[in-house]
Formats: sequence, structure tokens, C-alpha cells
Amino acid sequence: MNDTGNDRLREACITVLGSGHLRPAPGTWGSGVAALIFVGCWWVLAATGAPAHAIDVVVLVGVGLSSWLSGLWGHWAIAKFGSKDPREFVLDEFAGQWVALLWLPAVAGRGFWPLAWVVGGQFVLFRVMDVIKPPPARQFERLPAGWGILCDDLMAGVYAAIVGQLIWRFTPLAALLGL
Repeated sequence: MNDTGNDRLREACITVLGSGHLRPAPGTWGSGVAALIFVGCWWVLAATGAPAHAIDVVVLVGVGLSSWLSGLWGHWAIAKFGSKDPREFVLDEFAGQWVALLWLPAVAGRGFWPLAWVVGGQFVLFRVMDVIKPPPARQFERLPAGWGILCDDLMAGVYAAIVGQLIWRFTPLAALLGL
């Protein structure tokens, strides 16, 4: 593949299929695309009769791949977009959003609304944690190149996952949704 082809592939990945170019709030758009891809994967797995934990395997592979590519292509993105943390670079939001979606209660077979509540709730929780960046998330931004871009979002995903697990497993909302 020539350099132009490589550049297009890198840009498609780091902008999560172009969502990083959308305004306002490209990180929110990137997280939204990540949540939609997650829902698509969950429904496909549920429709094929895959075991409930199969989605977690897919998510772990997705987090690992998007994290690796963020680290690998971070320098390239910084140079291309001329910023230490380019707004267009939303592969980090993809990874963080998917961390927030790990090990959720199995709701795909329970219909649209339970799935929409859980995924939508995790989307909101991740975006809140990504904006406020509780410690040590903000400190992770100081890491070099793609790792600094990525690690604060992974930490925001961890915080969202913890809060979400408490909500979706131990509150009246969990009982209301039949989780």
C-alpha cells in the first residue's frame, strides 16, 4: 500500500470512520459511533446464539486493537493535525467507550429498551467521566504521543464502568429493566 493509502487507512481509523471530523464535540461523535458499533456487535452475537460472554471477548479485542493503533499512530496524528491532542483523533474515545461497556449485564435478549438504557447510560457516564477526568485520568494526558491521548480515555472508561456496574446491578433501575 502506498503512503496515500496508508494515510487514508490511518485517518479512517483514528477518526473512527470520519466521526472525528464532525462538529461540535468530535469526541462525543466518536463515542456515539463506538456505542452504535457495540450495539450492532451485541445484536449479531445474540442473533447467532453466541454465549453471553462473547460480547466481552469482542470488546476486549476492540479495546486492545484501538489502544495499540492509538499508540502506534499517535505521532502521525499529532503531526498531521498539528496538535498535542488532536480533536479529530477519536480512536481514544472508541477505546474508552468500549471499556465503559465491558461486562455489562446481558440485556440483548430482553428487547430494545433495556439495551438502549444500558448502552445509553454507559455512553453518558463515559462522556461525563471523559470531560471531568477525575484523577489520575488528567495526569495520564502527560504521557507521550498517542499514549497520552489514549490513557486518559481508558481511565474515564474504567470510572464509567465502575459506576455503571453499580447502577445496572444494584439499583431499582436494574430491577425495573429486568437485569
